[in-house]
Amino acid sequence: MLRIRAVCGNGIGSSLMAANHVKNLCNELGIKADVASIDFANAVGERADLYVTIKDLARQFPDQSKVVVIRSYVNKKQIAEDITERLQQLAANQ
Repeated sequence: MLRIRAVCGNGIGSSLMAANHVKNLCNELGIKADVASIDFANAVGERADLYVTIKDLARQFPDQSKVVVIRSYVNKKQIAEDITERLQQLAANQ
């Protein structure tokens, strides 16, 4: 099971919406994942297979290989375009 965290500044609003879209996308793709929202301060200390966030926050992660940049926290189509390939790669390597 993949451990995925949607990250925003406070971990409440934007990342919660993104986490719901990512969770639904994983279900559509048949990928088992534990998806949750989290604030940036706690995200850098929490182990995850993938962190989903916007460009400004993504640059601040120490391990860039585990970060995928999304263009929007709320646009389901853009989120799918931004992360589907990465999700499939991670799922194939499990």
